[in-house]
Amino acid sequence: MRMTEQTLELDRDKPASTFSQRLAAGLAPLASLFRVFRNRMEINALHDLNDTQLRDIGLTRADLTSAFLASTFFEDPSEHLTRSARNRWRLSSFLRSCD
Repeated sequence: MRMTEQTLELDRDKPASTFSQRLAAGLAPLASLFRVFRNRMEINALHDLNDTQLRDIGLTRADLTSAFLASTFFEDPSEHLTRSARNRWRLSSFLRSCD
């Protein structure tokens, strides 16, 4: 009795993407750029708040200025503000725990 092996060649490449997937992938950079500009406009609006209101959300005027200076035109400055507010909160909670 003789056995022959038959192999089935399967195409294991990634499946063809649909039109909506290709469209979403093509628009992703544009959506990211729009998000950066929208966040920049929102941060500009934070300049209208007084110092007490900024302190309530964990920021200072220096944080707003440094966020714009630390980021390039196409980078999102909100990440810098988030880090600043979190660091200030951690420091204040640490100082309160030491009392």
